[in-house]
Amino acid sequence: MQLINAVLLTLLAVVTMAIVRQRSLFGVAILAGIYSFVMASVLIVLDAVDVAMTEASVGAGVSTVLLLATLHLINSTETRPIRRNLLALFFSVGTGAILVWGTLILPPFGTPDAAIHKHVAPRYIADSVKETGIPNVVTSILADYRGYDTLGETTVIFTAGIGVLLLLHRARRRGRAVDEAEDRG
Repeated sequence: MQLINAVLLTLLAVVTMAIVRQRSLFGVAILAGIYSFVMASVLIVLDAVDVAMTEASVGAGVSTVLLLATLHLINSTETRPIRRNLLALFFSVGTGAILVWGTLILPPFGTPDAAIHKHVAPRYIADSVKETGIPNVVTSILADYRGYDTLGETTVIFTAGIGVLLLLHRARRRGRAVDEAEDRG
């Protein structure tokens, strides 16, 4: 299992480097879909099947389609920046270092004496059926205990989708107006 996880994480790193090096925005969109699919595979290996299904459908599916639809309306080659922004590089490297440090101080994966297994998980396992009336503990956590959180996530995704559709519709309408003006002139 660790070998599979190591291979998938290495593949994620390779795809990330390919995305950074890519100048074709079409290639970036396709590689982003591949990244999401590999990330969904990592989540399956970690036994987070519900999160993996969301990653596969939203990340690899919907996001890839929206990126490709957007590329249909714009130039598909990234322009080279005039100057390098070293401040942005500094903050990105700093944030990455803090995230790596934060993961190093976490307890090892699956440790039974981790804080979550001492306080939160036992309460959910013991009380979720009688408090929610739902026999599946995972469903009761997602639908009842984390209901507002799930509603918020759904609202953010819905709002982002509507925003992208409005932008695509506006760009399409602007393209028609330019075509009509050229036909008249």
